Amino acid sequence: MESYIDYLRRLKAWGEALKENVQAERLSQLIDEKWLKKLDDFLNKIEEHIAKQEVSYEEVRLLQNKGKTLSNLIKTSNTEKAIPYGKHKLPALPYAYDALEPYISKEIMKLHHEKHHQSYVDGLNKAEEELYVKKADSDTMKHWLREQAFHGSGHYLHSIFWNNMTPNSSKQPIKEVQNKIDNDFGSWQKFKKLFSDAANSVEGVGWAVLSWSPISGKLAIQTFEKHQLFQVANTIPLLVLDMWEHAYYLQYQTNKGKYIDNWWNVVNWENVNNRYLTAIKIHM
Repeated sequence: MESYIDYLRRLKAWGEALKENVQAERLSQLIDEKWLKKLDDFLNKIEEHIAKQEVSYEEVRLLQNKGKTLSNLIKTSNTEKAIPYGKHKLPALPYAYDALEPYISKEIMKLHHEKHHQSYVDGLNKAEEELYVKKADSDTMKHWLREQAFHGSGHYLHSIFWNNMTPNSSKQPIKEVQNKIDNDFGSWQKFKKLFSDAANSVEGVGWAVLSWSPISGKLAIQTFEKHQLFQVANTIPLLVLDMWEHAYYLQYQTNKGKYIDNWWNVVNWENVNNRYLTAIKIHM
């Protein structure tokens, strides 16, 4: 007969599989980060009982019911958070506007988020309404598809960008993504120089991007023109740096190099690592 401890081990394995699925959904931003924390708490509680090698029938039942409830809530959340066409909203920043100072000023962050990012959200909503709600005719189809590509890429890249930064940066890569950077680029310093040089090569409007390719199993650096041009198909952005002038000009004027150098002080490597761990679970 299976012991309660053996059952908890099976329950833990089930919880870990559920967590992997939640992490995969995080790439599409359909699952809220809070569910990962709730799952971690659930798994930690199970681990405590396994470590002590003692648990009662009632405690097992409580954990079992908690797991079922979490699973159901996550499924419901996934359905409810699908965004209808034309209903995108400006996401809140995960920190205050002045949190990244002195590296990025409050003035820039506020203008960048409230004005520039909002304009991409508005533009994407307009394009989606024309394409999917009003059903654009053949005469205007090409225009609205281009609008969707420009504003949609602008919105999604900025949504990654804000979370790629933190006032509590580790200042260098950590954990699994650190190992992958070392393996693919030779070292953190070699990667940093290559990424910085790529960012500095952007002329006026564009992005520098570290991405993961599920097909090659490699990291890659690419620059995008505007938001949507020169992207490499079937790759997943992990780390993005906005090189449009509105991202730095008020503080750095034409000194792009200083902006890039200072930006490394606010990179959220925990976020980058989480995106990497989620991305490598996708097989093409």
